[in-house]
Amino acid sequence: MKIEQFQLELQKYNIELTSKQISQFERYYRLLIEWNEKINLTAITDKDEVYVKHFYDSLSAAFFFPIQEQSSLSICDVGAGAGFPSIPLKIVFPHLKVTIVDSLNKRITFLKELANALELENVHFYHDRAEIFGRAAEHREQYDVVTARAVAKLSVLSEFCLPLVKVNGHFIALKGSSGNEELEEGRKAIEILGGQVDKIYPFTLPEENSERTIIQIRKVKNTPKKYPRKPGVPIKTPLN
Repeated sequence: MKIEQFQLELQKYNIELTSKQISQFERYYRLLIEWNEKINLTAITDKDEVYVKHFYDSLSAAFFFPIQEQSSLSICDVGAGAGFPSIPLKIVFPHLKVTIVDSLNKRITFLKELANALELENVHFYHDRAEIFGRAAEHREQYDVVTARAVAKLSVLSEFCLPLVKVNGHFIALKGSSGNEELEEGRKAIEILGGQVDKIYPFTLPEENSERTIIQIRKVKNTPKKYPRKPGVPIKTPLN
């Protein structure tokens, strides 16, 4: 996807990029490739593919959830990796208060350098396991929106993310073609952890037409105190 097409596709969702934002995405791409030679951030390095499979795909969270309509919104991105979806969202919606947690310190180092280079404000980084982070009083049930992309199956992901969501807040999972299948497997976990499936949005990425699914889950009650369980347990023994 060329930059011009990237802009046109976003305009379909009433997202207009400024020249500064276009420059930020260009800088993001250059830094991603530069750092990818030192640490493993992504297997996708072709510029057109990065724009559609990483940048556009990350922004799809805002196609179906009214991020741009809310003047103050706190977002936590669990297992952000190379910054997806939170950094593209922050570029396009500068008002967002973003918290990023990742278990690999090298990735956190990259993300700090990236945020500095892109002059992003109100972005906070934590090197931690999601299971530990979700038990910390200063983060537990403190976020309006929690996002995750390409981290784990939904049954596991729900245990990582729902403890961080405020009651009446949302967990937004960015999934591929297996989204509906994962949802069926994860419904019990979602309910146990205080969530309720709100909406499901299937769509295809432009140009390459691969299937994507946005699963929007509302937090309807507090997560029981025993969740998340100890590091490693949710993956070994999912709640399903």
